[in-house]
Amino acid sequence: MRLGQFVMDTAPLRGSPPFRLVFAVQVIAMVGTNLTVVAANLQVFAITRSSLQVGLVSLALGVALLFGLLAGGVLADRASKRLIIVTTRLGMVLVLGLLAWNATLDSPSLALIYATAIPAGLINGLGAPALIAATPALVGQENLAPAGALTAITTQIGAMVGPLLAGFIAESWGLAVCFAIDAATFLLGAVLLAFLPKLEPEGSAEHAHPVRSIVEGFAFLRRSRVVTGLLLIDVCAMVFAMPYVLFPEMGVAVFGGEFATGLLYAAPAVGAFLAALTSGWTATVARSGLVLIGSVLLWGLAVIGFGLSPALWVALLFLAVAGAADTISEILRRTLLQHHTPERLLGRVGSMWLAQATTGTSAGNAVMGGLSRLLGSGLALVAGGAVCVLGVVGIAIALPELRKATLSGPSADERERVTDGCKVSFT
Repeated sequence: MRLGQFVMDTAPLRGSPPFRLVFAVQVIAMVGTNLTVVAANLQVFAITRSSLQVGLVSLALGVALLFGLLAGGVLADRASKRLIIVTTRLGMVLVLGLLAWNATLDSPSLALIYATAIPAGLINGLGAPALIAATPALVGQENLAPAGALTAITTQIGAMVGPLLAGFIAESWGLAVCFAIDAATFLLGAVLLAFLPKLEPEGSAEHAHPVRSIVEGFAFLRRSRVVTGLLLIDVCAMVFAMPYVLFPEMGVAVFGGEFATGLLYAAPAVGAFLAALTSGWTATVARSGLVLIGSVLLWGLAVIGFGLSPALWVALLFLAVAGAADTISEILRRTLLQHHTPERLLGRVGSMWLAQATTGTSAGNAVMGGLSRLLGSGLALVAGGAVCVLGVVGIAIALPELRKATLSGPSADERERVTDGCKVSFT
């Protein structure tokens, strides 16, 4: 493999002006979103002094997000994706405005934080599938892997810059400024993304009964063992080995303060950013499924290492490795899903993937928060990482289709034949 094949492929940015616009907006939005994530977690921990409460707020967001994603997947296959994307971003401006106001109070309301988690989850869930479903139309099937890497890098830029800014802003000007900046990024994104093409739905999905649309998506998921494997392997990482909920506790109580918390949030993003920059090989690797399995195993092992870390720099190193493994996993999961799913089903199947990933993360935060109360933070991380590793090994043995999955097949006709076999009548 030549050195040049390791460098990130920027063909989608060079060849697609609409994708360039999406990329730019996503970079800005991810910085703002991470400001809010860190600020909200710090605020909940400051009010309650409980990592379990931090996890429960995340769980409330995740439950709402689940319902939003299921509805958003159907919507993305039935309506203009541009309209969905713009409208949902405007809705988030209002939610973040409430959080900013709450943070200015002398005694911020924990109940209001829980209450705003519900509309935030619903709105984000309605909008996210439209972006996934729009990608093939914006870049073409031949550029799915590079587009996945570029999408991943927007997340990691935000995850590196956002937490560091959040820690600095929280100590300097207060948490309300973090929420206000995020509101501004969503408003700017809505204005810019209004210039996208309409991205109208293809096929007859817009005329189908909504329940039939959901059933058809689940039927395809049931038949495609590759896509099923993608979802199950992600469950192992997200539900059993999710360390983020413990960052406020470990940053403040173990490693020295709010700035250390920001470093913990940023460290996985640094590793992820480096992995994304050298991700050119992911488009040509022969055994994409096998590499995916290895990357999730590495995530679990790195979480175990983080739990055993005796010093901050060691913890940051293991978190960087975890971030790199997570990015390779995300690129391959996203690309394999888009490659194996017919375009007319991408909104629904993509929403199921996002629902599993995001609600799995929320459930994982709650699980890890509860384990930390029983075992302490270090042992909780070790136990969760070990369960992740064992689960991945079990899935790899049970689903040989996932081990053998590649980006070179099946063809579009084969994908469509699978879908035809999955259609379910609804009366």
